Amino acid sequence: MADANIRIPAEARDRLAEVAAAEGLSLRAYLAQLADTLLTPGERARQAAQTRSMLRTWNGYDPSPAEAAALDAELDERLREAGPV
Repeated sequence: MADANIRIPAEARDRLAEVAAAEGLSLRAYLAQLADTLLTPGERARQAAQTRSMLRTWNGYDPSPAEAAALDAELDERLREAGPV
């Protein structure tokens, strides 16, 4: 596998290296593991569509775009109220 160079601020690199070391990983291994766990926007959209389809089949749940937007707004508000994790 070919390596790539990525330019980031030294502070970000140092923080990531500290997190990686705490997990017993090199920065290279940590970033590779992180990349394997993240979804691209297209993958997230496909996963969301599959989930909506499964819910619709399972229990008839099929919110309209307006209902989904209202639910998203409610979730965002609750997360703001909960504060930082």
